[in-house]
Amino acid sequence: MLVLSRQRDETIMIGDDVEITVVDIRGDKVRLGITAPSHIPVHRKEVYEAIQRENRAAAQVRPEDIGAPPKDASPSPARTPRPPRRPQ
Repeated sequence: MLVLSRQRDETIMIGDDVEITVVDIRGDKVRLGITAPSHIPVHRKEVYEAIQRENRAAAQVRPEDIGAPPKDASPSPARTPRPPRRPQ
């Protein structure tokens, strides 16, 4: 782990695209501002871990658990569309 000291309004760069700025320090809390491209997700660790748990749980769901036809089921026959209604 790299440990850096920064004061208020000082910044850390991660690569060319991610910028972390110390916005405020109050007692034992530090507020950070993070600037990153939109394709890089930024989450608090507890939120990230919750997302990972949800993704793992969703990966375990089988089609029959959500009412979808099993993968080996043949497709249902195509429906014949109704003719358009005529105005009265």
